[in-house]
Amino acid sequence: MSNKLIDLIDISKSYGMQTVLDELNLYIRENEFLTLLGPSGCGKTTTLRILGGFETPDKGRVIFDGQDITNFPANKRQLNTVFQKYALFTHMNIADNIAFGLKLKRIKDPKTGKERKLTAKEIDDKVLNALKIVDLEEYEDRDVTTLSGGQQQRVAIARAIVNEPEILLLDEPLGALDLKMRKDMQLELKQMHKKLGITFIYVTHDQEEALTMSDIIVVMKDGQIQQIGTPTDIYNEPKNAFVADFIGESNIYNATYRGDKKVRFLNHLFDCVDEGFDVNEKVDVVVRPEDIELVEVGKGMVDGKIVDKIFKGIHYQYVFMVGKNEVLIQDTRDLASNVEASISIKPDMIHIMKKERVCNTFEGKLLDATHVEFLGCNFECVPVEGIAFDTNVKVEVDFEKVILQDNEEDGTLTGEVKFILYKGDHYHLTVLSDWDENVFVDTNDVWDDGDRVGITIPPDAIRIVKITD
Repeated sequence: MSNKLIDLIDISKSYGMQTVLDELNLYIRENEFLTLLGPSGCGKTTTLRILGGFETPDKGRVIFDGQDITNFPANKRQLNTVFQKYALFTHMNIADNIAFGLKLKRIKDPKTGKERKLTAKEIDDKVLNALKIVDLEEYEDRDVTTLSGGQQQRVAIARAIVNEPEILLLDEPLGALDLKMRKDMQLELKQMHKKLGITFIYVTHDQEEALTMSDIIVVMKDGQIQQIGTPTDIYNEPKNAFVADFIGESNIYNATYRGDKKVRFLNHLFDCVDEGFDVNEKVDVVVRPEDIELVEVGKGMVDGKIVDKIFKGIHYQYVFMVGKNEVLIQDTRDLASNVEASISIKPDMIHIMKKERVCNTFEGKLLDATHVEFLGCNFECVPVEGIAFDTNVKVEVDFEKVILQDNEEDGTLTGEVKFILYKGDHYHLTVLSDWDENVFVDTNDVWDDGDRVGITIPPDAIRIVKITD
């Protein structure tokens, strides 16, 4: 088994009022190809920059081979970084671009014990070896402006590996390439990793890249790690609805675990293989589109109607309606649409997850019998008895009772839509309020990520819960 190489311990980082990393803990083993994966703003690039020495955490430590390097500058760390923008010197040829760092480098001479610069032959040998690794042999005299995007990226990688780092950091290095070149480079990077035998730490928001190249994937959201695992584990056994939605296409539904390996969703009681849930516990269910079988009406578990289909190259993608619930199905057969049909789902194709929350929960203060303060605002509530005024309370609000409005001025407070999860017959939204707290909303209305909204919570939607020690 590989040795542990890097420890990130309780890493936190904020910019102003925005928390980018929240007590992140991660270990990285030697020679792994590890990918930090998540949406924009999740903290993955900040994590990489802290590893690279370009940022210092507000709290926490970076341990490399047992040594605390948290405050080491980038040039004192045994790693190099490849950025999305290649930053190649256009006035230099390829060999000079790759050799640039070597000409500044000093090594300890084994004969004299003194530091010295590398000789011209040592530099040439290292440059030629780096070019061989990235499959650009005999390109050393070429002008970088004559190269394709993929070739320029390989020069940038050669410049990074020529210093023989123990770790290579790659910050969305394929983002500037076209689709075909990006796919080609994914395979080339995987092969380079095997040739070099060093640790790759890769940042991307592209789940296909992560699944294609990685030994280990770290899925991030809002500055926190959601799940760590192999590509197979992440895809087949997502820990929560966010991971299931972010990695590949999924059908995600609210469900109820009925006990004895049975779960109810889509108005049907399905057999499953998961255990460890309470009887009648509210859960989330994930079923991948390729794991649902379309059969003739009446011959499956749940009847419905095929309402749409799209040819996707290697399969057809069908939209199947069960009442108001939408089911996404992938099938290689060319079936008719606008026809009645049925679906079957095998027990081991149903993945059950504990819900992260069943309602909104806020810290608040009861002001008087009919007013409570939370989310930075005063809200009217139904009359409260048995709780002293001016005391701290817990406030609960069901997801479907939060009202969002197009006009921010119409809400009691305002916020921005940050995450949208489709759950078959409704959308589950995460709205970041201007009080910097998340408000979770179930709605049939269609919103876009980044929409500014007004937030209203009616009095009868607010439940006041007494805090007991």
